[in-house]
Amino acid sequence: MPHHTDLIATIAIGLSAAFVGGLIAQRLRLPLIVGYLLAGMAVGPFTPGFVADSELAPQLAEIGVILLMFGVGIHFSIADLLSVRRIALPGAIAQASVATGLGIAVTWWWGWSLGAGIVLGLSLAVASTVVLLRALAEEGLMESDSGRVAVGWLIVEDLVMVVTLVLLPALTVPLGGIALSDASEGNLAWTLAITFGKLVLFVALMLIAGVRLIPWLLLRVERTGSRELFILATLAIALGIAYGAADLFGVSFALGAFLAGVVVNESELSHRAAEEALPLRDAFAVLFFVSVGMLIDPSVLLDEPLRLLAVVAIVIVGKSLAALLIVRVLRGPLRTGLVVAAGLSQIGEFSFILIEMGRTLELLPDEGRDLILVAAVISITLNPLLFRAITPIEAWLTDRRPSNVTSDA
Repeated sequence: MPHHTDLIATIAIGLSAAFVGGLIAQRLRLPLIVGYLLAGMAVGPFTPGFVADSELAPQLAEIGVILLMFGVGIHFSIADLLSVRRIALPGAIAQASVATGLGIAVTWWWGWSLGAGIVLGLSLAVASTVVLLRALAEEGLMESDSGRVAVGWLIVEDLVMVVTLVLLPALTVPLGGIALSDASEGNLAWTLAITFGKLVLFVALMLIAGVRLIPWLLLRVERTGSRELFILATLAIALGIAYGAADLFGVSFALGAFLAGVVVNESELSHRAAEEALPLRDAFAVLFFVSVGMLIDPSVLLDEPLRLLAVVAIVIVGKSLAALLIVRVLRGPLRTGLVVAAGLSQIGEFSFILIEMGRTLELLPDEGRDLILVAAVISITLNPLLFRAITPIEAWLTDRRPSNVTSDA
C-alpha cells in the first residue's frame, strides 16, 4: 500500500529540527524562537540537505497563526487596556507611525515604491507578543506597572496591525501592487466601504451573538465532564471562526482567531480553554516559526550588509528611542519607558504575516522580505541583552539627572 508522507515528513522534520535548534538556543541562553527560525533555515531551500515541502509548511504555519492569535484574544482584557490607556494608546500609535516613517524613508532612499516602504515600515513597527511576554516573565516584570503598560502598548499595536491586514488588500492597487479580486480593481471608496462593511458585520456578529452563544456552549460541554470534548470544542471555535471569517467575510484568519479568543474570554471557562489549547498552540507556533525560517536567505548578510544594518537599526535603535521619548513626553516613569523600549526592540509574528501579504500583493520585493526576516533573527537574539541592560541604564540616567528633578513614581 503506497504511503503519502509529504505532510508527515514536513511535520516530523520541522518539529525535530525545531527541537535541536531550540535546545541549542537554550544552552546559549537565547530565545527559543531564534532556534526555531534557524531550524527553518536548516530545512529551507537556501541551505543544503533536506528541504521541507514549501507548499505544506505555510498551511501549517497558518494554523500556528490562528492558534497564536486565539491565545492573544483570550488574554485580551479591555479593563487592563483601559487602565494603561493614557500611555499605551497614544504611545503605540505614535511609535508605530515613527517606525513606519523610518521604513518609508530608507526605502525611498533605496528607490523602492511607496507601497514597499509602507509594508516594510509596518513590519518593523510591531513587536512579537511571544518574545515580549516571555521576556517580561523571565525578568519578573509581568505584574509590574511597567509590564502592564508594555503589554497594553503591544495590544494596541496588534489591533492596528489587524486593521492594516484588512485595509492593505483594498489599497494595494494605488500603492503599486496587484488586486486579489475584482472588487479591488474598482472604485477605491466603494472597495473600502465593502471591506469595512464586512468587518463591522463580522465584529458585530461576534460581539453580539458570539458572546452569548460561545460561553454558553463551553459551559454545556464542560458539564459533560469530558476533557476530550472540551479540547475539541475549544479548537473547533478557534479554527472554525477563523475559517468562517476568511471564507464568509473576507477578513484575515488572524482577525477571526483574535475575535474568537476575545469572545471565549467572556466565559468563566476562558482560563481552562487557554490551558487546554496551549500544547497544540505551542506545537503549531513552532511550525510557524520554522516555516518563516525556511524563507530566510542568509546570503543577504553578504549581499546587502548596509541595508540590513539600516533595518536592524530601525528595529533596535529607532523604535526603542522613539518609545522611550514618547513615554517620557506622556509623563510616564523612566523605568516604564525603558521596559517598553526594550520590549519593542524586536519584530515577530505580525511582521511575518505582513511580509507574506506584501509578497502576495506584489508590494514588497524579495529583498525586503529577506532583510526583515534576518533582522527578526538578529533583534530577537539581542532582545534579552537589552532587558538585562534596563537596570544599569536606569541607574546611569538617574545619576545624571539634575538634583532638582524628582524621581519617577
